[in-house]
Amino acid sequence: MTTFTPATSAEVLSTIQWAVAEETPLEILGYGSKRGIGRPLQTEHTLDLSKLTGITLYEPAELVLSARAGTPLAEIERLLAENGQQFAFEPMDYGPLLGSERGRGTIGGVLASNLSGPRRLKAGAARDHILGISAVSGRGEAFKSGGRVVKNVTGYDLSKLMAGSWGTLAVLTDATFKVLPAAETEVTLAIRGLLDDAAVAAMALALGSSAEVSSAAHLPERIAARVAAGGLGSDAATLLRVEGFGPSVVYRIEALKQLLGKAGPLQEIAGEASKAIWHDIRDCAPFADSGARPVWRVSMAPSEAHHMVMALRMQAAVDAFYDWQGGLVWLSMREDDPEAALLRGLIRKHGGGHATLVRASASYRAALPVFEPQPPHLAALSARLKAEFDPKHILNPGRMAPGSGSATLPQTAEGAAP
Repeated sequence: MTTFTPATSAEVLSTIQWAVAEETPLEILGYGSKRGIGRPLQTEHTLDLSKLTGITLYEPAELVLSARAGTPLAEIERLLAENGQQFAFEPMDYGPLLGSERGRGTIGGVLASNLSGPRRLKAGAARDHILGISAVSGRGEAFKSGGRVVKNVTGYDLSKLMAGSWGTLAVLTDATFKVLPAAETEVTLAIRGLLDDAAVAAMALALGSSAEVSSAAHLPERIAARVAAGGLGSDAATLLRVEGFGPSVVYRIEALKQLLGKAGPLQEIAGEASKAIWHDIRDCAPFADSGARPVWRVSMAPSEAHHMVMALRMQAAVDAFYDWQGGLVWLSMREDDPEAALLRGLIRKHGGGHATLVRASASYRAALPVFEPQPPHLAALSARLKAEFDPKHILNPGRMAPGSGSATLPQTAEGAAP
């Protein structure tokens, strides 16, 4: 097995051109923080982008940042924080959930997996903030898309096409993102002791108000104790985050208290304590220490998700908590094939959605669809897209679907084709 570690875009191009000429598949990775997501790969060679690093452009006044694909996300976020800025889409760190260190993700991996976090409701995902890319296709051809300003796209926006493609269409070498000012103040209002149905109703009421809630999540009983070093206690917590200028946040929190005062006991959490809670929700910390149990990421209508979870609990041993107002469900289940089929069947029964297996053993990931299976018309489109970008199936073959020549359309934050 050979591991290629290019340090320049030209070296990436020459490596892929060699692989195309030899018809030799490559596993594409940065630091490998998300290597355990997707079907296991069986490739002799690896293209490791961890040396393709460096921030090539940062203009705080213009709200734009460019970096090479292997640049650690943690390094970029530190620089942004020093300038009072952030990636508003709050990219998740899969490291703790998948058994590796925090801060090992790369900026290329952020786009390739289309990461987002609890602020997804307000700010969108990585694909909504990408401005431009440089990449090398599976044909061994270098190409660029977009640029360094927002309104610069003509024709097809290939930058967004790469979002959620998991390295199956092209290898990113550079990425340019829009950045935004960080909030001056952050306060979380917690409603304690609600059951799932009441929590979903409270979150919907809050999101429909003028309080401009940026994040809404529900941690059922005992799950709450697994975030922020147990600071929330074990009672169920329905969490509403409000961000912005200090006086505005105070006013909006008071409005939420008036609106939700009868829902249950209220608790106000500010500053670093609030940030710690949302970091743990973002990174699925409640299930990071649950051994090797499979973890699923389910996106469906917020009004139906808790009904699906209740039906699932009647037939399987499962833990769950909710983000995105209830539209994103994190599930910890047993490693049992019938339970995977049961989950996807219940999702269809309750209005439809998408289930992605984000943690499991290699044998389990090889035995069933990790990403949501596509209907025939989308599967045919995916095959044509793969044939255009990677006709010899050089890049991450079989990661998203069975077979060396299979791929799916790039996955959005919800797991569906864009």
